[in-house]
Amino acid sequence: SQPRVVPARFWVWSFANFTSAVNHRPKASSDIVRRSMQAQAVRDTKPEIALRRELHRRGVRFRTHRRDLPGCPDIVLVRVKVAVFVDGCFWHGCPEHFVVPKANRQWWLDKIKSNRRRDGKHDVMLREIGWKVVRIWEHEDSETVADRLLELWEAQS
Repeated sequence: SQPRVVPARFWVWSFANFTSAVNHRPKASSDIVRRSMQAQAVRDTKPEIALRRELHRRGVRFRTHRRDLPGCPDIVLVRVKVAVFVDGCFWHGCPEHFVVPKANRQWWLDKIKSNRRRDGKHDVMLREIGWKVVRIWEHEDSETVADRLLELWEAQS
């Protein structure tokens, strides 16, 4: 019998959902914290939009959130096979800005560690299929990042 063909986005979804070291989320320390966490954007964040505007202003064309690629990169430069992730300082453990919350401290440390491990696995998966991966922090200047991406664009064109 023929093997079952499963779309790539299924593997990305199942990878992200079933390999997490953090299975049971503790109760939020307050209702305000709960609402704040629920309101966090997953895509189209301010830093991501600023970078997209800067790239577009400079004439670079791209795709966003390609679900068929591991990790669903925020910005994809298809012609030169570059996947860009705009990582939030809190959710990905920025060495400059991450501060561990006082409530549920160990859970948050495990959660951030799990996020970083997942990011690394997605990076490896993308490199294995011939993509270059660029990870930037949300606090980085969009013009500076656009300069770096343009250098990659021109080097690989």
